[in-house]
Amino acid sequence: MNDAAPEGNTVAQPTKPVTQIKTPERSVLRPVKAARFRRRHFGVILSFLLIVVLPLSVVVFYMGLVAKDQYSSLTGFTVRQEEGGGASALLGGLASLTGASASSDGDILYKFIISQALVQEIDDNIGLRDHYSAYSYSDPVFALSVDASIEDMESYWRSIVKVSFDRSSGLIEMRVQAFTPEKAQDIARETLRLSQNMINALNEQAREDAMRYARSDLEESVARLKASREALTFFRSSNQLVDPGSDIQGRMGVMNNLQQQLAQALISLDLLTGTASEGDPRLRQGERLIEVIRARIAGERDQLASGGGQGGTGDDYPQLIAEYEGLVVEREFAEENYRAALAALDLARAKSARQSRYLATFITPTLAQTSEYPRRGIIMGLSALFLLLGWSISVLVYYSIRDRS
Repeated sequence: MNDAAPEGNTVAQPTKPVTQIKTPERSVLRPVKAARFRRRHFGVILSFLLIVVLPLSVVVFYMGLVAKDQYSSLTGFTVRQEEGGGASALLGGLASLTGASASSDGDILYKFIISQALVQEIDDNIGLRDHYSAYSYSDPVFALSVDASIEDMESYWRSIVKVSFDRSSGLIEMRVQAFTPEKAQDIARETLRLSQNMINALNEQAREDAMRYARSDLEESVARLKASREALTFFRSSNQLVDPGSDIQGRMGVMNNLQQQLAQALISLDLLTGTASEGDPRLRQGERLIEVIRARIAGERDQLASGGGQGGTGDDYPQLIAEYEGLVVEREFAEENYRAALAALDLARAKSARQSRYLATFITPTLAQTSEYPRRGIIMGLSALFLLLGWSISVLVYYSIRDRS
């Protein structure tokens, strides 16, 4: 039988999804071609030579054959302040008027060492510019330019002078670099001398301030004491009382005496009343004496209440005593203030006679025997490292951009 359908009679058969059977194909590795230098490879090598090898060769050549040897001088010092005691402590630290703490003095000295004023003064004294600019043609990198301004000298000074300051202890270490060991030591010594002069100027200024403040306080205390004494004198003259306390004690003595006399007169009258007749003149005399004593007592009490008597001001005694005691307290306080001002002035004179601050050198400027600078190995190593890093980053960036394009 022929299963094929006759031509012309097309029988529609239902369509079924055709399942594609994938047969595993064997991956064939193509042979790797031999590596060849391309144009970009030559560019990478050329960039390495230009960016790394050539600059590093220049650095090695300069550091090995051109750069001059530099020597360093090390010195260490600190600002010391004499410790006050005795009278200073009793007067509540009046000696603190003459200066600040050691740490603040160290800060001042540190700023002075790196200041433009010190650079100019050292240049005027020992020829700072002449020494460092003498090598400007043979070593232009590490030497000072011949036509350098004072600002250029200040910047150059901070590169050749390394100052280390410990604020906790107040210790300062300074290292000076120069092209000769003798010059480095001279610069360190001159810096120490000028620093000592600056400390002396601070001492002098502190002494003048302390003396001026002490004299001003003394003048104010004298004026206050004079005013308090004049007010007390005016009170005594206007009230005709030297001391209201003593005056009232005297009046109270009179009152006590009158009271005793009154008691005796009353006893005498009682005795006469029991023995004498009614018309006895002694009774009348005794009664008269009692009346007089009582009148005198009443008058004394009125005077005490009204403040009369010698002055006759009309003020009562409590007010007079309160006013007097206030004036006395003011005078005593003025006297104490005057004595304290005198003591402060004597203390200021005593401290001005001696140096309260001084520069203590614990490392004298050293004289180098071998050159330590410039640090050729460190400079060449860092140059090679940074040049290589820069070249590597540049190549990576180039290939990253090339692969994305």
